Amino acid sequence: MTTPWPPRRSAHRSLAPRVAAPREPVDPARIGRRVVRRRAKGMDAGAVAAALEDARFHARQDSRREDLADDVRGPAELAEWERIAQLLADAAPGTVYDPDVDDVVRTELTAEAAAAAVREAELREAARIAARADELQALRELGTLEQTEPRTGDEAARDNLTRRVGGYVQADVDAWLAHALAAHLGHYRDPAAREAAAGLLTPPVLAHAALLAELARLVPGVDVDQLAFAARLATTEPEAVGALAVFLARVRP
Repeated sequence: MTTPWPPRRSAHRSLAPRVAAPREPVDPARIGRRVVRRRAKGMDAGAVAAALEDARFHARQDSRREDLADDVRGPAELAEWERIAQLLADAAPGTVYDPDVDDVVRTELTAEAAAAAVREAELREAARIAARADELQALRELGTLEQTEPRTGDEAARDNLTRRVGGYVQADVDAWLAHALAAHLGHYRDPAAREAAAGLLTPPVLAHAALLAELARLVPGVDVDQLAFAARLATTEPEAVGALAVFLARVRP
């Protein structure tokens, strides 16, 4: 069974700019702590105590400035001087500060490395989705989308295409996915993928797929031209179409 396809537009649709890749957020407090650690490296307890007093003086001065009311870097620097001072106070006499052996610093670096790995994975995934969206767009313009089997992640590519045109419903892509879901094509051969689709596709697409599946079961080999109404109904009344599909599931062919 294949799904009826809406008429293709003859005009070429240019690709919109892709969604910006995720970037590492700026953290003024973290910057402040790093500055303190660089300054404190090699200092003994006396030098750190002097630096702490200087930081406290500047904190009192800054507290009188309205433009620094929301500042987070200054308090973070003061707190870091206080932490390092306590660290050296608890250490053996003559110990100097070394961030390389500071357990707090090492824990932070581990967490930052893990967060960077997550951002890098997100970047790669965003690039993969954008590339697949480009491919689907090209297939649309060539008129061969309906001959293509979907693969894992195409739901995200569909969302990417939708964002590119400001939320406009991608009727041909939606019909393509609905047909593939109903006929168990591409990655939808896997029951887990079909189950996951419930949280990845819009209600109209899901309702369209459900109705197509039941109509194909009741009328094997039905001509696609006879099912043109399914997409229109699902777009306007997805809840009613879903209910109809459930009802038809009770009807024996």
